Amino acid sequence: MSDVFVTGGSGFIGGRLIERLRADGYGVRALARSAAAAELVRARGAQPVSGDLGDAQALRAGAEGCELAFHAAATLGDWGRREDFERGNVQGTNNALRACAEAGVRRFVHVGSEAALLDGRALVNVDETAPLRPDSPALYSSTKARAEQAVIAANGERLETVVVRPRFVWGAGDTTLLPRMVEMARAGRLAWIGGGWQLTSTTHVENTVEGLLLGATRGVPGNAYFVTDGQPVAFREFVGELLATQGVEAPSRSIPAPVARVLASAGEEAWRLAHLPGRPPLTRFVYWVSALECTIRIDKAREQLGYEPVKSVADGLAELRAGGGG
Repeated sequence: MSDVFVTGGSGFIGGRLIERLRADGYGVRALARSAAAAELVRARGAQPVSGDLGDAQALRAGAEGCELAFHAAATLGDWGRREDFERGNVQGTNNALRACAEAGVRRFVHVGSEAALLDGRALVNVDETAPLRPDSPALYSSTKARAEQAVIAANGERLETVVVRPRFVWGAGDTTLLPRMVEMARAGRLAWIGGGWQLTSTTHVENTVEGLLLGATRGVPGNAYFVTDGQPVAFREFVGELLATQGVEAPSRSIPAPVARVLASAGEEAWRLAHLPGRPPLTRFVYWVSALECTIRIDKAREQLGYEPVKSVADGLAELRAGGGG
């Protein structure tokens, strides 16, 4: 098998992707922006390529001779500077696309997100026909939408591009979402919004990786595909089970949704206008993710990719309870 180039290989999704690629017999090169990142990708079996998404030479060197590239690197978060999100998600994606095209990569698979569709309204049984929201007031959402637009626009004879969109990625080895929820719960800063009983789709990291590999081998060029765990879950119940796997009790208090919505929008405005340090107590993006239904159809991935979840929610939770898999 030919070599594969991966960006974001030191992260949660990228790391598990490297492990799966190596297990499937691929050679892997992974972009590493620091010595610590290089050690992480090396430990997973990849050859580190020193550089970041702003380093055209490093991107080209990593992609040279590779048939496939997976772009998992992104600037994450619900709050931050516009220039950081622009540089990481928009400029970085364009740089990776350009380098892969110049290096002769056949197919570029982009790790997308349902966040690219978020603008403050619930997503109810949506599919890939739902519009991207590059105009979203949340910087992560708007820049992920623009990144995906760039990926689809780059599709052509020279470079095939495919987008795979997981939603609420979780599982053993998570270094971002679950640790943050655990920290907030232990500090007494976690509360449900509007009760928290709305439905939400989720995607275990192994299901995410399965979708990415199917996108690379079976995806129709120029297309995006949602991948999830199958059936949606109640947000409060699922998050409570995640916390329980870490020995943390879920909160009992709840904030009325209208109060939280006003707090989020007013807080963001105050922080921006007054240039306050730190971050608002609640952001729009966290409100959307925590209070609004987000249910996603995966018919297209099933029909065109042959996608089916390879890890059930029950098995993923059991793995977390056992402390394995990461």
